[in-house]
Amino acid sequence: MANASGLLSPAVAPSVRRRLNPPIGVFQSGSWFSEGVSRRIVCSSTVQGAEKLSPSKSGVPRLVSRGCKLVGCGSAVPRLQISNDDLSKIVDTSDEWISVRTGIRNRRILSGKDSLTDLAAEAAKKALQMAEVDPDDVDLVLLCTSTPEDLFGSAPQIQKALGCKNNPLAYDITAACSGFILGLVSASCYIRGGGFNNVLVIGADALSRYVDWTDRGSCILFGDAAGAVLVQACDSEEDGLFAFDLHSDGEGQRHLRATMNENEKDHELGTNGSLLGLLPKGSSYSCIQMNGKEVFRFAVRVVPQSIELALEKAGLPGSSIDWLLLHQANQRIIDAVAARLELPSERVISNLANYGNTSAASIPLALDEAVRKGKVKAGHKIATAGFGAGLTWGSAIIRWG
Repeated sequence: MANASGLLSPAVAPSVRRRLNPPIGVFQSGSWFSEGVSRRIVCSSTVQGAEKLSPSKSGVPRLVSRGCKLVGCGSAVPRLQISNDDLSKIVDTSDEWISVRTGIRNRRILSGKDSLTDLAAEAAKKALQMAEVDPDDVDLVLLCTSTPEDLFGSAPQIQKALGCKNNPLAYDITAACSGFILGLVSASCYIRGGGFNNVLVIGADALSRYVDWTDRGSCILFGDAAGAVLVQACDSEEDGLFAFDLHSDGEGQRHLRATMNENEKDHELGTNGSLLGLLPKGSSYSCIQMNGKEVFRFAVRVVPQSIELALEKAGLPGSSIDWLLLHQANQRIIDAVAARLELPSERVISNLANYGNTSAASIPLALDEAVRKGKVKAGHKIATAGFGAGLTWGSAIIRWG
């Protein structure tokens, strides 16, 4: 399996390691160095008959030249739209108050029998259709979500909904608003280091289920959605993930969290069978608790730094970037980061006004809209970054198509 940089597997045989001297340095930012060794050396599988095995069943690694690229995207949103004027009937707020402070005017919310899993599957199907890839050719499904509809993960249900007959691995990644960036990097690791060919990366969240609808400071921000991309193996010359930079800081959890609480019972025997405090009580998660000012300060400080580091590792100047695509949290954050990076507003992708903060879905949702509208074209370079709960943050320099 590839390590965090997706470039070199720790399971390389000793004889292979000896051929790699001088040693290779691997960094969290997705950059590494070695004298006299190709920049795109990665690991795959090579045993007799390994070509007949799926990537997840192959055994001994070998060195190959391999890249990955984004070839398809899709998105889906709930039918129910809630406007700022609608919210003004619930809490003390107004369209002007919300839009001036956040840039948000509408958001979509799951209702009735709507399912986040169904939204994620719909987005994934659209990504496969654009990429012209059959579901049976999918090697891995990564669902980036902090709001699964099953405690044990919802990704396998998406694999089922897509009709993938070869039973590819499917699992959840929990990193809130940074989740999609982590999913992209994980996909590249599986492709470069594991021999996978087609990896679906889906960002989907329904934070409306964890919002305190009496708190005007937080209920105005969030919406529900799903977005997906297909990441595909390619020759190293076509590689579309140039570099990445990933971080977390647990000290910041106090500024943005939704923690687990024990359910208080009015009777001695809880609904889960707990008795007289001897066994754990049933639990549920609290509503989202956020210190907006601190999250704003955090984002405008670390996001430009992360993108600049990723650009440096990629060996690219900021002027080479065609688009800035950030997690859609707040228009003031997007504008501040763009100003720091000296990118004009016409090169910034934003659909925040229509959907609000959709957590892990926000980047693929905005990307899908921009691609389908013809703004983002094949060959365009994009600086993208996610940031949020944990606290976590990360950036990636990618090329579309």
